[in-house]
Amino acid sequence: MTSRLPTKADFPSSLVVDIIPPSSGQPINILILLHGLGDTNKSFSQLGKNLNLPETACLSIQGPNPIPPIFTGSDTPAFHWGDDVLIDEGKGEIELDAGFGIIERVLGEVVKEGLMQRCSYPARNVLFLGFGQGGMAALHLAASSDVEFGGVISIGGRLPSISGTGGGKSKTPVLVLGGSRSAQVTRSAVDALKAGFTDVEYVKWEKGEDSMPRSREEMVPIMKFFARRLRSRAGVPEGAVEI
Repeated sequence: MTSRLPTKADFPSSLVVDIIPPSSGQPINILILLHGLGDTNKSFSQLGKNLNLPETACLSIQGPNPIPPIFTGSDTPAFHWGDDVLIDEGKGEIELDAGFGIIERVLGEVVKEGLMQRCSYPARNVLFLGFGQGGMAALHLAASSDVEFGGVISIGGRLPSISGTGGGKSKTPVLVLGGSRSAQVTRSAVDALKAGFTDVEYVKWEKGEDSMPRSREEMVPIMKFFARRLRSRAGVPEGAVEI
């Protein structure tokens, strides 16, 4: 059965999601975009438009859990992916690694029931791009799943401390990127990823902090990953998919 562009009716009614159609062609890939801690999905909806990927629809999903204003000091809406809001008392910051059981169930429903069953996307054609805690949520789902996804790109996000596979290493390819002074994407964090996934590529940017790419040079590894992992019908017979 041919895959189709998802609609909001394919997903839980409580989920806030923007659906960005492909720049050209019918969608055969899905890229799930997961924003960072304390953000909303709007900036990543714009990212999906800016990526302009052919034959690839983007889903920009908002974290299901709001952060109370007492923690942010602002009434501006802010959301997170963890099971709870935990404070790292040493740093005075919200802890990124706050359990991912809730979002594992939510994303599992999005992918398995919404995309794979209702919209006929193979797991291999579903990819994730997440920033910070959003990247951790994507890595957790891939590590905990028994299927091979198209890939996970995590910017400034490591594998959560409680994540594992029931059948050995995950075959989902991973690209993790971080700043040269990243507190999250450390050598031990990369080693943990290599222990949980068979295919891990690590890029350490020259800039010190973990932040979204700001230059062509910083985007090159991401676009190369897309070029390797996104499937395309271009140049192949009708009904076939390039591998």
